[in-house]
Amino acid sequence: MILPVRRLTAVCVLGAALVGCGGTERPQPRPARPGPSAADSRAPALAQGPEGLTPVFTNGPRTQGRTVALTFDADMTADQGPRAAAGERFDNPSLIATLRSLQVPATVFMTGRWAEEYPVQARSIGRDPLFEVANHSYSHYAFTPDCYGLPTVAEDRMRADVERAYAAFRRAGVPDPKPYFRFPGGCYDRRALRALGGAGLTAVQWDVVSGDAFATDADAVARDVLDGVRPGSVVVLHCTRSAAPTTERAVRVIVPELRRQGYRFVKVSELIGAAHAAQPHTETALRP
Repeated sequence: MILPVRRLTAVCVLGAALVGCGGTERPQPRPARPGPSAADSRAPALAQGPEGLTPVFTNGPRTQGRTVALTFDADMTADQGPRAAAGERFDNPSLIATLRSLQVPATVFMTGRWAEEYPVQARSIGRDPLFEVANHSYSHYAFTPDCYGLPTVAEDRMRADVERAYAAFRRAGVPDPKPYFRFPGGCYDRRALRALGGAGLTAVQWDVVSGDAFATDADAVARDVLDGVRPGSVVVLHCTRSAAPTTERAVRVIVPELRRQGYRFVKVSELIGAAHAAQPHTETALRP
């Protein structure tokens, strides 16, 4: 489920089901290794925060060149199966095709439920070196109360929900999901950061909100992104045909213009690696 995005809020965007990779190969599931340990341990990550809290990453260094990471939330809630069965599309094959044709690296924050609904697409994205897959929970239920009306995950089930998503990725054939986690709705608090502490995860937020959820004007989405991007930015976008229908058209405007301005597109892992090498960019302020 995607909910309306409020620009300049501390917690925003939900996700949309992304990835319509358009692959046709049959997935070859692998045995799931339990929990966040199923993530790629070679990927750069931030150090655990004070009091054992999960570190939070919002952007890369501002002074190490013009890099920007486009991220796409592939979210589908645990109870949306009937809507998918009735024909609602939580994927967006044309968007993934466009990213591939433009050779744009990207990070896909995928829910486990989405990977179960679209295993061939999940596998195709996970096997494509242009992309990296990260965790957006299994159920897309909120990790805090009062998060855009989403159902909530009990504190003692938060880590299990994340682990369940990694297991779903492995069953779909995603070989190396990253140890990065995006809270559904972008909603988190100290309790949620503590519940995931010790799991080796880096929580990834953003500093640029695209406003593409439910948008009907692709040019307006592109303007929001172009006006907000700075060196090291993380941009949050969505890729669900039913709930973010303008994203692919907006990307066709965003990518050439940022390249004209001298920006280089990177995955989140590269920004985190640069931040780790310089000075960790974490935020300690909690959701208001």
